[in-house]
Amino acid sequence: MQRIKLDAIDRRILSELRDDGRITNVELARRVKISPPPCLRRVRALEEAGFIKGYHADLDARLLGYEVTVFVMVGLSTQADADLRAFEDQVRGWPIVRECYMLNGEIDFILKCVAHDLSSFQTFLTEELTRAKNVSSVKTSLIVRTSKDEPGVPVEPLKQPG
Repeated sequence: MQRIKLDAIDRRILSELRDDGRITNVELARRVKISPPPCLRRVRALEEAGFIKGYHADLDARLLGYEVTVFVMVGLSTQADADLRAFEDQVRGWPIVRECYMLNGEIDFILKCVAHDLSSFQTFLTEELTRAKNVSSVKTSLIVRTSKDEPGVPVEPLKQPG
């Protein structure tokens, strides 16, 4: 992986691709005001340097039958590195868990889970999560409404000197 320093055009490319990963190279070049060949070279360089980790489709959970999204705060009995890794490995095997973050503080992990309905989430909770080795506490918060859901990270333009 090569290191590259991002210039203003690279930042605009990243911003455009974050918002629309299916944009054609020709349209991307038009938006960032360069010709298509150097635009494609820049995108490939950004991919090789690791700034672009991949592309994916933003799926509609409700249309796919997932009516329930829940944040789950998990406390473990022990926080030895092997125990933390074992829990993370187990989480990777649960399709209902879409995101998992290790935290510092009172809670060891927060999970973002999706389920078809409350009953199927409850089944996962009682038959999988609370029975998992080393899990000592579980607190849940059902999402009522999503107020903001933006992909990726902000890509800020370069500050102009002066």
